Amino acid sequence: MKKAENGDYVKVLYTGKYDDGEVFDSNQGCQPFEIHIGSREVIPGFEKALIGMSTNEKKSFTLSAAEAYGDRDDSLERSFNRSDFPEDFQVEVGQVIVLQNPQQGQFPATVKKIENDSVLLDLNHPLAGKNLAFDIEVVGVSDKPTVSSCGSECGPSCGCDCSCS
Repeated sequence: MKKAENGDYVKVLYTGKYDDGEVFDSNQGCQPFEIHIGSREVIPGFEKALIGMSTNEKKSFTLSAAEAYGDRDDSLERSFNRSDFPEDFQVEVGQVIVLQNPQQGQFPATVKKIENDSVLLDLNHPLAGKNLAFDIEVVGVSDKPTVSSCGSECGPSCGCDCSCS
């Protein structure tokens, strides 16, 4: 049976949890997530855990913050003028918004504080600084990507009976 290696396409079902066991993400009951190993589509520790696994193999592992989304960096808090946001955009503390720039593409930012004319954003990834535990099951390993009507992720057109967010 083929074992996953660099360059392979691995289809995986997963559940991600915080240290306290609270689930932060899962695709159980949905379409498997297909990862091209070596393409940096997922956090390094997750990709590393897939290496050597074969179809129907299950694994549980925990990643330190450094192996996942990195440690929090307080210098990544930035203040923006309220006028930098669309006039009809409702900003709320705790809200995660998507920013975009030419160098990094799209990335999440969390609204930390709102004052009269300014909005303080935390540009750390929302999962930065957190240890993350995963339960995974490899459901396919191939040297070619799977062609499907809904791509590698669950979405509105894939026909699964859940909301995979």
